Amino acid sequence: MNARLKFALITVATVLAVVITASLGLWQLSRAAQKQARQSAVDAQSAKSTLTSADVRATADPMTLLHQRARLRGTWSANALIFLENRPMDGRVGFLVLMPLLLEGEGGAAVVVQRGWVPRGFEDRTLLPRIETPTGVVEIEGRVALPPSDLYALGGPTAGAIRQNLDLPQWKAETGLPLLSITVQQTGANAEGLVRDWPVANLGVEKNYGYAAQWFGMATLFVVLYVWFQIVRRFFLRPRNTTPDA
Repeated sequence: MNARLKFALITVATVLAVVITASLGLWQLSRAAQKQARQSAVDAQSAKSTLTSADVRATADPMTLLHQRARLRGTWSANALIFLENRPMDGRVGFLVLMPLLLEGEGGAAVVVQRGWVPRGFEDRTLLPRIETPTGVVEIEGRVALPPSDLYALGGPTAGAIRQNLDLPQWKAETGLPLLSITVQQTGANAEGLVRDWPVANLGVEKNYGYAAQWFGMATLFVVLYVWFQIVRRFFLRPRNTTPDA
């Protein structure tokens, strides 16, 4: 191959490699910036004053309350209790327990509460644990959250006490309760046979910075290799022609 053509091809390939790897590094930085913005929004919501039952009932769009702290008063709808299966915690298999709370006051609103987690029995997987449910008006503390994330499931929404996922519109129709589009993740000490060691949300910003460093490192390596082999060795370190002594 002609030396000039070879040099041109290597130059073009190096430029493409640097552009691609640098672009991927910039993309990872933009992803990190987006996640940081979302984290800042979550932190701002968490810093707001604690919501009351009246605040929740009076909100036209409950989704605007996400991530806020709440202290709600109401009565449990103990008959409308479901267990979401295949929800591990600390490496153990178990259920996520969901129960509606009928909010105190006028307006007739109810919110789904993620009351906590319970382990699942291995001998009889259909045996449901007993959930202690206080009667009368109760006060709970928690954090406004989206419904639990869906797991892959074959077929349509399921019914019954044990379910794979929460289909909120379906459950609303089943119970006849005015369920809001949000849930409350109950916090506080583990009680009533329930574990409430909820995992801390981690958006993975550090991973994006790590990936960005790797891509920028590759781009730098391509440049260094090109400069060394195609410029330094080619024009400065190549052996000189010598004429033998007569």
